[in-house]
Amino acid sequence: MMKKVFKIIGVGLGVIVLLIAVALIFISANDIPSYEVEKIDFKAKSSPEAIARGEKLAVMLCASCHLNHQTNKLTGQKMMDAPPEFGEIYSQNITQDKTYGIGDWTDGELVYLLRTGIKRDGKYSPPYMAKLPHMADEDINAIISFLRSDHPMVKADPTPDTPPNPSLLTKILCRLAFKPLPMPTEAIPLPNGDNAVELGKYLAHNLDCFSCHSADFKTNDFLNPELSAGYFAGGNKPLDMEGRVMLTSNLTPDKETGIGNWTKEEFVNAVKYGQKKGEKALTYPMLPYPQLTDSEAGAIFEYLQTIPPIKNKVERSIY
Repeated sequence: MMKKVFKIIGVGLGVIVLLIAVALIFISANDIPSYEVEKIDFKAKSSPEAIARGEKLAVMLCASCHLNHQTNKLTGQKMMDAPPEFGEIYSQNITQDKTYGIGDWTDGELVYLLRTGIKRDGKYSPPYMAKLPHMADEDINAIISFLRSDHPMVKADPTPDTPPNPSLLTKILCRLAFKPLPMPTEAIPLPNGDNAVELGKYLAHNLDCFSCHSADFKTNDFLNPELSAGYFAGGNKPLDMEGRVMLTSNLTPDKETGIGNWTKEEFVNAVKYGQKKGEKALTYPMLPYPQLTDSEAGAIFEYLQTIPPIKNKVERSIY
């Protein structure tokens, strides 16, 4: 009787293993999932102010991945600092070239990609591309205005894209955990600039600070950043250009392992200029953000002081 039971269990486990193997082979042989594309009726309202604001945002959000130092334009590059478990990753050409860039994309298609992560052909852009579900409509307009401007970084350049080669893990995660974000159904206003905490939260989320400084890229929640594992407690593992792990810092107000003993001035100098008491405070891939005003950088500090402290000692990566 027991032999029969064990045989049934063995057959059952064998079937399960076979089904898992078939599923993995299927996922590996196919691309990242595609989705239906919603047509968005949007036309960017360009102005010198919008273009300047868009340049500021694009330099902080887009250039670190898309700026190719050979072309000095946003023609894309191999992302040497992308986590290797995601595969071989290349950022794409987002200049105004109509063949290889976004020159013939509509403004609505760009909005849909930035908000949801879905490209105009329906393909989902995996987790290494930042999505902006909470960015104010005015700032989305500014980014698109900049991409349409005559700035040298976005001038049409026929550098062909290199398609990314996502790993099996990425393909699995894009079927289970990483999904397109919903298109906002209501207007999203800019935060009140007089409310430092509100402004700081907006910047900390929309400049993607939480993504690097939380526990792991794989557990980040772009729709609800505060639900990300280890929210701002650091320990994530981005790479430098040599492929070495650069652990991210704990930015919670914990006094022993975070920034609970930092002053606002120290934080502003670190974020804007990469300096703390005359010493180098930042190492790649974290770059200084001189584009921020003192009040904006200070607002991020004010917000970080309001989040729950997490005791998580992260040894600084120094090579």
